Amino acid sequence: MSALLAITMGDACGIGPEIIAKLCREGAAGACVVLGDVAVMRRAAVATGGGLAVAVLEHAVDARAVPPRCIPVLPVPGVPADLVGATLGAIDARAGAAAARCIEHAVALVQAGEVAGIVTAPIHKEALAAAGIGFPGHTEMLQALAARDGAVPPVRMMLANDELRTVLVTIHLSLRRAIDAIDTAAVLETIRIAHAAAARWGQVRPRIAVAGLNPHAGEGGLFGDEEIRFIAPAVAAARAEGIDAFGPFAPDTVFMRARNAPGHPGEFDIVVAMTHDHGLIPVKYLGVEQGVNVTLGLPFVRTSPDHGTAFDIAGSGRADASSLAAAVRMARRLISGASAP
Repeated sequence: MSALLAITMGDACGIGPEIIAKLCREGAAGACVVLGDVAVMRRAAVATGGGLAVAVLEHAVDARAVPPRCIPVLPVPGVPADLVGATLGAIDARAGAAAARCIEHAVALVQAGEVAGIVTAPIHKEALAAAGIGFPGHTEMLQALAARDGAVPPVRMMLANDELRTVLVTIHLSLRRAIDAIDTAAVLETIRIAHAAAARWGQVRPRIAVAGLNPHAGEGGLFGDEEIRFIAPAVAAARAEGIDAFGPFAPDTVFMRARNAPGHPGEFDIVVAMTHDHGLIPVKYLGVEQGVNVTLGLPFVRTSPDHGTAFDIAGSGRADASSLAAAVRMARRLISGASAP
């Protein structure tokens, strides 16, 4: 029997509900329960072609009895009653509040053992802020919700597809602040988290490449000295712990070396990148349809599609559910400990 997954609805004004509806229509949402608003999910069913029923559940486990071509929705307490009235394709505080409630409920379910992992549909960071939610994104919110006895687990974002995996030292910070946040401890902690996470998908000794921050990885200090002061010492410390870490390498070429493509076996299994765009652009360039966002370091599995709310096409029924389907597959692999892409 497949492990039960919770899929959060995401921002009600974006494409999250629609890609969930498409996933259910395609029969790719087996053993999944959708956390969200019934009216919003019914609207999504219509927007994606109709002929798709919405089953209203009392308990997460009831999703196992839902027939095909049906969206199993567990209503989330605290979601604004007039959420379906929020304009599609627009920032709305109600949608931000609802998205946060769904995430909180998903974490409560996984901590209670009612689901085995979480897949999150896209949220909009401005909508979260409009609702007064004090987190810039999923990663930071999930980290806070996973705290135990005041101890917040160190987490990192990984973006992965069949050809490349990257893990970020810094996430949702301005570039100026991100550079200031890079030090030996932060880089070493990221390497450790990436190394430990790889064991979860069956890779005990992953080859971890560490990208530099500056052009040419600093060129011996000519173009910046963060590599000398922080990154190289972190790599050396990781290797002293028995971790197969290498670098720092020039960030404009290391991703090509790590890419695992037909006829081109990658030299590395994971690339650690210093900043958000350094690490995510290469993966997204290979195709957002198969990219998956994974939060490493949490005490439970969480994955997400590699795209945002796509307000420009919300309600049109044109959104592609491929990345969400990939996120569901990845979550199942991580739960089972099978080899992940």
